[in-house]
Amino acid sequence: MAARHRSRQRALQVLYQWDLRKQPVDDAIASFYDTLYSEEHEHKPGRDQFMEDLARGTSEMAGDIDRRISEKAENWKLDRMPLVDRNVLRMAIYEMSRKETPPAVVIDEALELARQFSGDESVSFINGVLDAVHRDLTPDT
Repeated sequence: MAARHRSRQRALQVLYQWDLRKQPVDDAIASFYDTLYSEEHEHKPGRDQFMEDLARGTSEMAGDIDRRISEKAENWKLDRMPLVDRNVLRMAIYEMSRKETPPAVVIDEALELARQFSGDESVSFINGVLDAVHRDLTPDT
């Protein structure tokens, strides 16, 4: 599995916990590492900087990102969206707007996470919202 894909999976897990428990993102990150230590490794695993950057950046910009989602998710209230879908959207929008990853890669990765952790309806919904946000972020050429 590619390192960045794994980091995105991990960031989604951290954001899910952050959103569900309404705890500081650094607490969710620490808890995630503790889980890795107990489940995957005998020794404490190394830090995943890309995962941490995604989780922290997404949580810090959640207000602005949530506004963008609300504008593009017609007939959907943010608090009624499945937790996984909401955080896949948040993370992808953060990465599209603040990182240098090509938007097509970000969208493909988000759809893969939706397939893995959510359902078929979510994949279509997430694709539509991310496509609309991407159009807003991309200047006319």
